[in-house]
Amino acid sequence: MTDARPTLRISAAQRRARLGRRHLLAPSTRAATAEEVTGALVALHATDPATVYLSACARLREPRAAELDRALYEDRTLERMLCMRRTMFVVPAGLAPTVYAGAGRAIAVRERATLLKHLRERAEGWDEERLAAAEREALAALAARGEATTAELSAAVPALRETILMSPGKRYEARQSVGSRLVRLLAADGRVRRCRPRATWNSNTFPWAPARPLPDVPERAAKAELAGRWLRAFGPATEADLKWWTGWTVTDTRRALADVAAVPVELAEGPGFVAEGDEEPVAAGEPWAALLPSLDPTAMGWRQRDWYLDPERVPLLFDGTGNIGPTVWWNGRIVGAWTQRADGEVVWRLFADEGREARSALEAEAARLSGWLGETRITTRFPTKLERELAR
Repeated sequence: MTDARPTLRISAAQRRARLGRRHLLAPSTRAATAEEVTGALVALHATDPATVYLSACARLREPRAAELDRALYEDRTLERMLCMRRTMFVVPAGLAPTVYAGAGRAIAVRERATLLKHLRERAEGWDEERLAAAEREALAALAARGEATTAELSAAVPALRETILMSPGKRYEARQSVGSRLVRLLAADGRVRRCRPRATWNSNTFPWAPARPLPDVPERAAKAELAGRWLRAFGPATEADLKWWTGWTVTDTRRALADVAAVPVELAEGPGFVAEGDEEPVAAGEPWAALLPSLDPTAMGWRQRDWYLDPERVPLLFDGTGNIGPTVWWNGRIVGAWTQRADGEVVWRLFADEGREARSALEAEAARLSGWLGETRITTRFPTKLERELAR
């Protein structure tokens, strides 16, 4: 006998209500620690070092860069790793084995194959055996020093100073050091980890240290766990959203949704899913405003974004490769953009008049952001059209 119950319909307004609470953006939901923030969002984008701090501090009751430093470099309760979509993320340390097995390991395998191919084709005398020898030397040099930058490792291991011609024949061709590619590979394999930057917290200059091996987790179980956590944070969502966020195949995505008994629902975009037990409606809750950084996990959480972003605004907010810039939010929708000018002023622009309450809340958020940034200056790694206009 078939189940004749109708598929639950979930509106865009209901999705926005869940977003404000679950992503810790409503003022009363803000967290006390960086670990709470990261756990609520599954992972924080970390391609741009500043994003991790800005994303976390937007959701902390007491925003402080030192809180992220503690979690990343002192207590090491958060781990930075290359995983979903071949992107750098910061994840809870306890979840790192699951993320590696469910998304990171496959990336590491592809990274190794790509580097070996480039070395064979574009560098002299490199093969799999020489690459393995260079890895051993680099790890030995790192163990002897405790921590070192890529440049310091290259000074100790001559093979790392050799270069590879990337994108030959293109206008943007350039030579990359073997060291920079090899250290990235060791990080993808989980054999080295980033340490506290030598300069400010938003610096790209990281030393490296040997990493503890991650416990092994079966791949299918890891994918199911990751899908379940993502659904609880980002659901309701579509199959396409989960496939995009993880970088999985359609087959892996569907199997993971089945393994966690995801519940089918109907969204404006079409068929979607919620986590089992998450079918009940959520109250709208308090009004909230947020200034979120480029690549924030909320802005980048879904492939299909019409329910929180007017499609006509996409060219203003995204760069040419799909990276979103800093965004202004009001009650679950992107309503504008912001940036920090060279003199430190935080400026923002709305697409339309959202009313007095919204403007007052956004002014308070801009003041809050300026207050904890202090003398720090943020430079977005992937500037967008509207952000460049605001920066003038």
